[in-house]
Amino acid sequence: MLMILGAFAILPLMLPWLVSRIGARAFYAAAVLPIVAFAHTLTLTPRALSDDPPFETFSWIPALDISVSMRMDTLGWVMALIITAVGALVMIYCRWYFDGKRDGVGQFCAVLLAFAGAMYGLVLTDDIVLLVMLWEVTSVLSYLLIGFYHRRGASRRAALQALLVTTLGGLIMLIGVVLMVVTTGTTSLSGILELAPTGPVIDAALVLMLVGALSKSAIFPFHFWLPGAMAAPTPVSAYLHAAAMVKAGIYLIARLAPVFAIAAPWRPIVIGLGILTMLIGGIQALRESDLKRILAFGTVSQLGMLTAVLGYGTRDAALAGLALLISHALFKSALFLVVGVVDRQLSTRDIGELSGVGRQAPVLAVFSTIAVASMVGFIPTVGFVAKEAALTAFLTEGAEGQVWAIVGLVGLVLGSVLTAAYGIRFIWGAFWTKKDAAGKDMPRTEWPDPPIGFLSAPVLLAGMTVVAGFAAPLLDTALATYADTAPVATPGLPAPAHAYHLALWHGLEPALFLSLGSIAAGAALFWLVRRVGMPRRLLPFTAAEIYNTVLRSIARLAVVTVTVTQRGSLPVYVGTIFIVLVAAEGTVLLASPEWQMQLDAWQSPTQLLVAPMMIVAGIVAVRARKRYTGVVLVSVTGLGMVLLFATSGAPDLALTQVLVETVTLVAFALVLRRIPARLGEHNASVLPVARAVLAAAVGLTMAMVAIVATGARVHAPVSDAFPELAYELGHGKNVVNVALVDLRGWDTMGELSVLILAATGVASLVFVTHRADTLSRAVAPLPMSASRNRRLLVDTADGPRPQTADNRGAPRTWLVGGQRVRPENRSIMLEVIVRVLFHTIMVVSIYLLFAGHNLPGGGFAGGLVAGMGLVMRYVAGGRYELGAAAPTDAGRLLGVGMTLAVGCAIVPLFFGAPPLTSTFWEAELPVIGHVEFVSSTIFDVGVYLVVIGLVLDVLRSLGAEVDRQTQELRDRGVSAPWMSH
Repeated sequence: MLMILGAFAILPLMLPWLVSRIGARAFYAAAVLPIVAFAHTLTLTPRALSDDPPFETFSWIPALDISVSMRMDTLGWVMALIITAVGALVMIYCRWYFDGKRDGVGQFCAVLLAFAGAMYGLVLTDDIVLLVMLWEVTSVLSYLLIGFYHRRGASRRAALQALLVTTLGGLIMLIGVVLMVVTTGTTSLSGILELAPTGPVIDAALVLMLVGALSKSAIFPFHFWLPGAMAAPTPVSAYLHAAAMVKAGIYLIARLAPVFAIAAPWRPIVIGLGILTMLIGGIQALRESDLKRILAFGTVSQLGMLTAVLGYGTRDAALAGLALLISHALFKSALFLVVGVVDRQLSTRDIGELSGVGRQAPVLAVFSTIAVASMVGFIPTVGFVAKEAALTAFLTEGAEGQVWAIVGLVGLVLGSVLTAAYGIRFIWGAFWTKKDAAGKDMPRTEWPDPPIGFLSAPVLLAGMTVVAGFAAPLLDTALATYADTAPVATPGLPAPAHAYHLALWHGLEPALFLSLGSIAAGAALFWLVRRVGMPRRLLPFTAAEIYNTVLRSIARLAVVTVTVTQRGSLPVYVGTIFIVLVAAEGTVLLASPEWQMQLDAWQSPTQLLVAPMMIVAGIVAVRARKRYTGVVLVSVTGLGMVLLFATSGAPDLALTQVLVETVTLVAFALVLRRIPARLGEHNASVLPVARAVLAAAVGLTMAMVAIVATGARVHAPVSDAFPELAYELGHGKNVVNVALVDLRGWDTMGELSVLILAATGVASLVFVTHRADTLSRAVAPLPMSASRNRRLLVDTADGPRPQTADNRGAPRTWLVGGQRVRPENRSIMLEVIVRVLFHTIMVVSIYLLFAGHNLPGGGFAGGLVAGMGLVMRYVAGGRYELGAAAPTDAGRLLGVGMTLAVGCAIVPLFFGAPPLTSTFWEAELPVIGHVEFVSSTIFDVGVYLVVIGLVLDVLRSLGAEVDRQTQELRDRGVSAPWMSH
């Protein structure tokens, strides 16, 4: 089971490539894994139905008692069979549904298979914390599947709505899970059920967990997201919204009900909301004219019934509920796939536009009728068997005066009437010959015959409803092992004389007459609705409108909050931060009963020279009237820090600081091109005295904090152990670098995330339409011989070319993009220097990357050096030279770098080690000699790529894109304020 789960995680990564090669036929390959999982589940049937179910576990986070554990009991066995079987059929169906389509199909195929894997793990995991994780994974993947048609506003809104509702429910559920785990002391789901805890905390935990289950299964008041999700492709509706995702909440209710159904809050919530949802969905289904929306609201109604029956918590209800679960997965997924065939062949789902389809598509019509017969509970389908069992379970308990059993029975009968009515409406709307207003037959809708393979999945699923009906005794034998985990009757009520069993025929019993009566009443209701019609709405508002109102209210509140707090003034923001700093830290300092100080006038004579220079530069920077002058003076203080680090035994910090200051200075210089050079009156400082007072207060506060902190330590600092830890754990002698990539790797990973967000934010503000790399494509391509020819390039009419006898007199160029720089901005000397030094700089950056584990350097310093090389290329040759120097998107570098860093954190988990655990290899190689490698070096490579990507993104956005916009304005004859500076 664990291997299959791992395969579900890996195989989807290959599917986009496979789809690009063979198109929709890749769905056949995607179906192989669910078929294998289905076959494996069948082989485990004897053990799964026994008292010793298959169990596999892998310790993941021992400190929190979290493990990747899989346990296949009867309930998990049933769910696994549904998920894998229906998943495989839907994959095969997709081969025909997406035939001839390419755009986005690869991603869809991968996400659909990954979703199947997440559901497979969710229903089999025995760790309740892992269940919550997979729960949220299914929410994210369903968001991607529902929003497949991302160019449509309706699809985007539906996907976001489903994500918000199910994720919010999942977060609330997480709180309940935490309460349950803390109270019971275990994360094992089977262990929790074995303990059967009670009490107020458990009741609160159950309510919170039910919120997650109800939101996932579209139970009132969360029912509105499911019909909206019908904007997804039909295979998504058939799988997620009939067989898989919405069953996650039902599964959790079924898992907990045998033990917790007697808890005080359980039945009022589960039975009450389940029956209400069943009635709301059934009524709304009668109003719809779109075949898919009829099924959508019908699904909402059926989910309400499943919630009530499975959630009741007695043996007979559990047996009936599990049979209903199987029948619903079969008939509803079949009907959704039928709608997909109709929509694909006719490009419409409106029942007002369909007439006479049944006579042209008899096979489709017959098997659709069989599926609807199972849905309404008509013999000999499995739906009839399950429905009769559910009615009997409620009748038995209701006869003893159990209130919630009576509520369930009445609701189930009324819901069955509605189910029969909208089921008949579906068949009539899809296949019947309609009459027009004059009473004549409408023109027949022409039906192009679909491929046989396209019909195979819905025909097989519908046929299985009949097969399962005749196999009721076998189902009873299998499902009874789950039902027997529930009490025979509600505590306090007498047990029935005989245990109920599933059968196709129980004789003339009350449940049979109730079932037949509900079907007859449903047929009459359908006829009445056709004649009279249905009112547009019963209430003046709908749940979807409430949802939209809440979202609009949140947006308006956000606008008001931002309007009040965000005034658009950077001095105000910074001033607010400084005031809070002074007030908070100053209060703590003044409240301290005593101050301990341990001060030295200086540790190095260099400090006596550097500190006054930094102070003077800071003061002069405040008085500067030109922006660039101020930036340079601020950089002087940073360079002063370089000297302090270098003379204090911190060469790594000195190296990094000088590189950061240089790159920062370049970034400021790029920004200043778009700003007037001088600080005008409207940019002048206001309230200079107040600013000076605040600045002095901040400086004094920070000085006092530093002074007090030096003497406040009472224990040895943890950093004293870093040299030993760096060598023993990180296998490196450079304490700074080992700390960054190993000992404190989580901090570094967070910093990388901030860098990526900063780069993305800057680029998003500058780029107007897109941020794709167009520079490298804009540079004139060189012939293949250029890469092997070391001669100088020359400027020609077709761009830079290697020097030949034909162009020997042409002007020489040292850089590819140099010819495109405006003559007044071009420096041949600079081009020569950059051409000579660039490759050396890149080699040095790589040396710093790999030497940093034992010597000064590391990924951050190496990345900055490589970034400086790109800066030199840009400064010397302009934006086209930057495109030639880095012919790739900055986003790819950022993504690959972050992926490597995250991979170093995740991979150790699969080997039972804590995140970011490093591994050390050493070997003696011929010629090379002794070689050592630490896995944290891969993390450092990720840092290296992220830093290069950051510098490249800044150069592309603040440099190349600004150049492009400026050139565009020049070409249009427009003059901007910055263009003269």
